This record gives sequence, C-alpha cells and structure tokens, in this order.
Amino acid sequence: MSCPSCGSETPGLRDGVCTACWYASKERPKPVRDRFEKLARLRELGVEPYGHAFDRSHELREAFAAFEEAESAAEAATEGAADGGGAAELEGVRVAGRILSYRDLGGSAFAHIGDRDGRLQIHLRRNLLGDEGSALMDLLDLGDWVGVEGAVFRTRRGEVTVRAESLCLLTKTLRPLPFGKEEVAGDGRRIVHSGFSDQASRYRQRYADLAVNPDVREVFRIRGRIVTELRRWLDARGFLEVETPILQPLYGGALARPFSTHHHRLDRKMFLRIADELYLKRLIVGNLDRVYEIGHDFRNEGVDRTHNPEFTMLELYFAFADYDDVMKLTETMVGDVAREVMGTTRFEYDGTVIDLAAPWARVRWDEAFSEATGLDPRRAGKADLRALAKKTGRADAGELSRVQLLDTLFSELVEGRITDPVFVYGHPIEMSPLAKPMRGEPDFAERFEVVVCGFELVNAFSELNDPADQWNRFAAQQRLREAGDQEAMAIDEDYVRALEYGLPPTGGFGLGVDRLVMLLTGRTSIRDVVLFPILRAEEGRS
Repeated sequence: MSCPSCGSETPGLRDGVCTACWYASKERPKPVRDRFEKLARLRELGVEPYGHAFDRSHELREAFAAFEEAESAAEAATEGAADGGGAAELEGVRVAGRILSYRDLGGSAFAHIGDRDGRLQIHLRRNLLGDEGSALMDLLDLGDWVGVEGAVFRTRRGEVTVRAESLCLLTKTLRPLPFGKEEVAGDGRRIVHSGFSDQASRYRQRYADLAVNPDVREVFRIRGRIVTELRRWLDARGFLEVETPILQPLYGGALARPFSTHHHRLDRKMFLRIADELYLKRLIVGNLDRVYEIGHDFRNEGVDRTHNPEFTMLELYFAFADYDDVMKLTETMVGDVAREVMGTTRFEYDGTVIDLAAPWARVRWDEAFSEATGLDPRRAGKADLRALAKKTGRADAGELSRVQLLDTLFSELVEGRITDPVFVYGHPIEMSPLAKPMRGEPDFAERFEVVVCGFELVNAFSELNDPADQWNRFAAQQRLREAGDQEAMAIDEDYVRALEYGLPPTGGFGLGVDRLVMLLTGRTSIRDVVLFPILRAEEGRS
C-alpha cells in the first residue's frame, strides 16, 4: 500500500496517510509536529530513540539516600581534620527517569528526572558529554525518558544532583504531557497542581494522569498495599484464596442485571459474573471450609460516585459461623488493615472525621427504615412505597419492584445519614434470597450491611443452607423476573444440588475493595480509585 501524500510504502493508512505524514500534518498540534521532527533528526544522527533496556544501579530515591549516607560517612570521617575534608561524591551511579523539568544554560543544563516515587536533579555539561551527547541535549523534550551515568554530588545551592558523564535517550515522546505548576510548601513538601483541565480526560488518559500527578500514583500504591494486607490478614487465619469462574453459564449471588455474551464453539449464552458467592459456597460444600476470592465482578447498571460496572470485591466464607461471627471478623479486619496500611483508624472523609476502630455500632434495619420513612416495612403497601420513592426523586419509581423500592428508600433516606461505620442488620427476608431467616423472627434475615460515610461497604449473611427453602426462594425470584424485574435471580438447579450434598452452617460476606480504598484515601468518587473506569465514548481526538 502506498501513501497518497508521500508515495512511501506503508502497511496501512492512518486517516488516509502513512504514519510519518500523519504526525507531520498541520492538523496535528504544533508540539507533536516539532517532536516528530526531532525524532527524524535523532535517527539521522544514528541515535535509537526507543531503547531496549538500561541497567540501573539505583532507583532515584535510592540514589538520593545512598548519597546522603555517603555524605554523612564522609563528614564523620573528616570531623576534626586539619583541612576539614573534601566534598562527598558518590561515583558510578546509573539512574533513569522521565524528564520533568529542563533549564538550558547554554554550555550546560539542569534537569529533573522522575521515576515511580522519586525525583532527582541531573547536570548535563556539553564539554563532558561530547559531540553526540551535546547534540542529544538539543533534541530532548519534557516527558522524554533518559538514562544517565555519573557521580552524585551536592550543588552550591544544596541540591543533590547527578553530574552526567554519559546520557542515553531511552524513549522519545511524541505528545507533550499535561504537566502542571509546582510549588514548594512551607514544610518543604512539593505540591503539584495538575495540568489537566478536564476530569474525564484524567480518567480516560490515566497513563498521563499517573505520569504527572504523584498524588494519583500514591492512591494506587495505597490500593496495592490494601489488597496485599487483606490477603495477608486472611491467609494468617487459615483462609484459602481461590479463583472461581468469571464467565458463567448462569449468573447469581446478587440482585443485579448481568452482561451477557455468546460462546461460539459451545453455542451457548454466557454471562460475566455479578458475584462470586454461589461458586464459593460450592467449595464450602466440598470441605474447603475457609475460602476467599479477590476479583472483578460486573453489573450492567448505572454509574455514579460509588458504582462502576466493573468493580473489585473481596468475598469470604467460613464454615460453622453465623452473621454475628462475621460482624466480629469484619470490624477487626478492616481496623487492622487500616492501621497496617495507613497507621491509624481515624480518617477525614468528605469533611467528616470517622473512626474504624472496633466495636462498631449495631442498628436494626426495620427500626432505621421506620424512623426515616414513618412506614413499617412489613406492612407498607407498594403504592405507599412508590409514592415516597417519587418524593425522593426516583422518576422510575413506577417501574420498581417492592424489593427495589425498599432498597431505594433505605439507600436514599437512611444510608446518607450514617458517618461512622454501622452494622445495619435484620433486613426483610424478601430482600435476602440467599440468607437464613432470623431466629425467632422469620420475616427478617440474618443479614447485615456495613454502612459508612453514606455508602454500603459490606454485605453479609448467615448463609441459607436448606436446599428446599433455597429452591423456593429462587422460584419466587423467578416469578419477579417474569414480572419484569431484570435484577431478580434465576433458578440455579446446580447450586441447589450442591446444597443437597450438605452446606454446613456458614457465614459469608462481600466487601467492596474500591470503596474501602475510597475510604482510606479520602476519595469521594470510585473513578478516583479505579485505574481505568468505564466512561462514555470519547468524542474526537487531537
């Protein structure tokens, strides 16, 4: 295939031309055209603009720390010497990073480079780098990845710096990163103000967001530590981490609308899981009496500050336990993880200080509902519930089932008032098709939700293990589906068969990992703690 603009052979056309003509086109922003010109000049000079590897001796933070250690040792060794000793240097350091700032002084230049959690100044001198290095200096841009080798020293202004004896281009960037302004606070902290003007662009181009915003990188480092600590905590208590199917022939374990697909070879409809629950409880039947899974679930639902169609859940189940045992496990685990990762159980979230230390308050679901609505959830008619839902702003109240109305009203009128973590327990049995009836009160379920800062963090049950009761509950859900409730469950005959083999008394729960990260990092939108959240289709590109 030939490019109609330059005539060169090309494997494909990008907007009707080859990639070289595409980058050089006046339709591209000038910084992109300028960088592509520099790329061509680099290749003319014989410089490979996209390196294969670079053998670092230190990460940037390590190089900084190693120099300060060498400097302290040198000061101690020369203390009291007649000549006062010489300035310390750390020789033979090889570091790499992205260029964050560049100040050209003619015969030399100072730049800052950054890696995942460090930042270091480098000093480039033309007479030290030679003709090739000097030519390379003229073709660098902010955002380029470079590697340098040299000695670390402290400048007269007191900044730790690498005196570059060699300079290597590792990656030439063709699009300028949206670097923002920086300022140094009174306590010495470096504050970066984002160059992104549009929040949706930050989510969509998370790679650029991470590159220019250290505080965003820190959120996801904390997220990784939270997940690691959850695993460590459960592993230490005899829980076995397992993996259950994401692609399922029949979805279940929650009240939600699924995503569906088609398996061509098997010629059957399949679903992305909405919960891990039913497979994990099958494992309890199989004598794996303490299991957990941290994985992605998918629900074909709306998007708001606490909901993303793809999200991460921790689900765990353990035999011979009930929902009271799960309450104790929950408050202990969340408090321990917070202390281990963040060093405290007290946090400020959306202007409110909360404390995750046990014990947490316990509140009956029906009492909280009645207090907020003036209605008895056991006796309230659908018309009364619908009328109240309309008052809260639910335009679709006429389409909601009774269960959906109860859940909606509780979410709107009760959850938003709760700040410190609360166990809300004893949900109506009709809302809880997988939970055991409450002892002595069969209209209610042995179920709880943890509500904190206005949203649900955990949902848990004493798990229903009576196969005949479970089949009847599924059948009732099936009738709701046939009546138009797209979130109701289907009858899962295989799961009922598993229960017939015997599920011991079991307690289980699901914890929203994304929401726990929101809580511990003070982020008020789930999109801030999911690396690549679901967004509307992008309209145009530059």
